[in-house]
Amino acid sequence: MTLRLSTALACALVSLAAPGQAAARQPAEAASPAELPQHVLLVVSSHGRSAGEEKGQVQPGFEMDELAQAWLVLKANGLAVDIASPAGGAVEPDGFDPAKSYNAAFLADAEASAKLGQTLRLDPAMAGRYGAVMVIGGKGAMFDLPFSQVLQGLLADTESRGGVVAAVCHGPAVFARMVRDDGTPWAKGRRLAGFTDEEEVLFGKRWVKHFPFLLESELRSVGARFGEAPMMLPHVEVDGRVVTGQNPFSVGAASDALVQAMGKTPAHREAWADERSVMLVARAIAGDEAPLAAALAAKDPRLDVPLVAIWGYYRSIEAGEDQAMLASALRIMELAQPHFPDPQLAEAIEGVRARLSAM
Repeated sequence: MTLRLSTALACALVSLAAPGQAAARQPAEAASPAELPQHVLLVVSSHGRSAGEEKGQVQPGFEMDELAQAWLVLKANGLAVDIASPAGGAVEPDGFDPAKSYNAAFLADAEASAKLGQTLRLDPAMAGRYGAVMVIGGKGAMFDLPFSQVLQGLLADTESRGGVVAAVCHGPAVFARMVRDDGTPWAKGRRLAGFTDEEEVLFGKRWVKHFPFLLESELRSVGARFGEAPMMLPHVEVDGRVVTGQNPFSVGAASDALVQAMGKTPAHREAWADERSVMLVARAIAGDEAPLAAALAAKDPRLDVPLVAIWGYYRSIEAGEDQAMLASALRIMELAQPHFPDPQLAEAIEGVRARLSAM
């Protein structure tokens, strides 16, 4: 039995420069946070391609949910924002729900729509123009961003000038191909996060077999100190002026961390419904389920109840024979069930109960 995902939820759960490796540049004189340009560059993949409504997407692209969240947080903190891609021009996102609050706000923003409709082409001349560069994920990021020498050089230059480099979800793949002048991997010894191998197994079945590498495995292989949360829960790593987020639900917190790394106090914001929901799930599986139970009982409109239920379902798949993981998955589904009376959820709950009884 498999719970059916809505298009919106499926999008929430997943996500043409010359190839080669670029060496990190010699450090320039680093600016203090107060001296940094108050200008951020968001980088998206140029890889996405579709063949019309009937044939659908033939190459994965960038994750609109991530771009929209990052844009909104950065703009709310008074930063100027540009959007760039390896090839420049129009770029294609993976499927997304335009009704989600952050996507709707982004699409209603004339400046955002104009910049996404005609992205800047990544160019070495961008060096020094931005106080931070943030690489957005989506599975398309695995195919072009790690091999863009221009992007690698821009990230290295930004860091050497005292700026902030950030990446979320599949965006940190670019760090796996960066090297220092002495030939050592740029990522070696750094605390980094990104889309995990476990998340790929659960949500990457269509495209993962075509990836040049698995992000987590590759970062670990080059010596990164990889940090992670349980699947599809928020997790951000901050290592000096390097900020990385694990998955789409980590983008808001990663954007806040980028703002802070630029020397600013992040503006207060309300967590989006999906972000808040997985934050409450994280607390529940850590032993504090009261806030999630209270939000469900109150029918809090800031809670995405189907997401909570389906998180528990996928947790039960990931658990295998791990009794503790199965029990936590069951508890999340049980908490959601009275507020999401779906027969497939009920069937999933009974299946997990039977598995636990047989152990």
